[in-house]
Amino acid sequence: MSTQLPRRTVITAAALSPALAVGVPAAAQAAGGGSVIRDVVLAVHGGAGSLPRGSITPVQEKAYRDALEKALRAGAGLLAGGAPALDAVEAAVRVLEDDPNFNAGKGAVFNTDAEHELDASIMNGKDLRSGAVAGVHNTRNPISLARMVMERSRHVLMAGKGADIFALQNGLAYTTQDYFFTQRRWDALLNAKNPPPVPPSVTEGQTVGAVAVDQNRDVAAATSTGGLTNKLVGRVGDSPVIGAGTYANSRTVAVSCTGTGEVFIRGVAAYDISALMEYTGAAVQDAAAKVVTEKITALGATGGAIALDPRGRLATPHSTLGIINGYITRDGSVVTRVYNDETPPR
Repeated sequence: MSTQLPRRTVITAAALSPALAVGVPAAAQAAGGGSVIRDVVLAVHGGAGSLPRGSITPVQEKAYRDALEKALRAGAGLLAGGAPALDAVEAAVRVLEDDPNFNAGKGAVFNTDAEHELDASIMNGKDLRSGAVAGVHNTRNPISLARMVMERSRHVLMAGKGADIFALQNGLAYTTQDYFFTQRRWDALLNAKNPPPVPPSVTEGQTVGAVAVDQNRDVAAATSTGGLTNKLVGRVGDSPVIGAGTYANSRTVAVSCTGTGEVFIRGVAAYDISALMEYTGAAVQDAAAKVVTEKITALGATGGAIALDPRGRLATPHSTLGIINGYITRDGSVVTRVYNDETPPR
């Protein structure tokens, strides 16, 4: 196995406020055996799956890392200016929704009728407010629509045509379905309908998400996805379900999940991580690992999560071979992790 370290870059000190420009990033082995990364202000993921080193070209690797870093910088820039965590996670996820490498927004997968149906949710840990959309067809950035549902309606979840109309009524631009098209996702649909003799061993660029903590130690989480390739029309997974794919509570943790959505719903995965921390006092790395690598796998599924507590401790457990993710720390260091061997499983 290669010993190459994840790529690090540094944001200049001038880009960070004094409140953020302190601390040294450190990954440590916790008492319970789980790895934890400290002093994190924002983390993102691009989906759990399998991406062995050498399975993509250097150009493709750079595209993934650049997208993760761009998302991190977008959110961190807001945090540095004193913005709330909610603004940071929305901004970070919007960047990933606009990138065709990921299964969210531009680059979303096709359902069984060759359509794109998009899901997203966002949650504010300060007051537990949340918003979500499911089965959106014509909104370029579903994560921003989810926030609009939270802030401009009396609802938490809106779906389908009604959600798209709500987007138009609130100033989000209408987008035709061809905007979301990518050849790679079209080929994946054809392969799903006519499976090749040897199934691919590489799965990359799936659901996206972000978690952040701001200067007031309030946390927020956001998740966005196109769902499953060749899914039944109308299928909804965990990403827009508060407590399953997304959860944030400033007393405990912000969580964004990725994996087999049906099982994450059944396991109420994101909330369960928070509940373990609140009711048992478990550390973030132990609570997240228990849910993702024990509870979800016992239910017959795989996946991953990013979980960030108000003290800036990040856990990235996964039961798949890998999880695409990245984070930025208080001192401005940016780390992107793409290949299977870059992120410990718990």
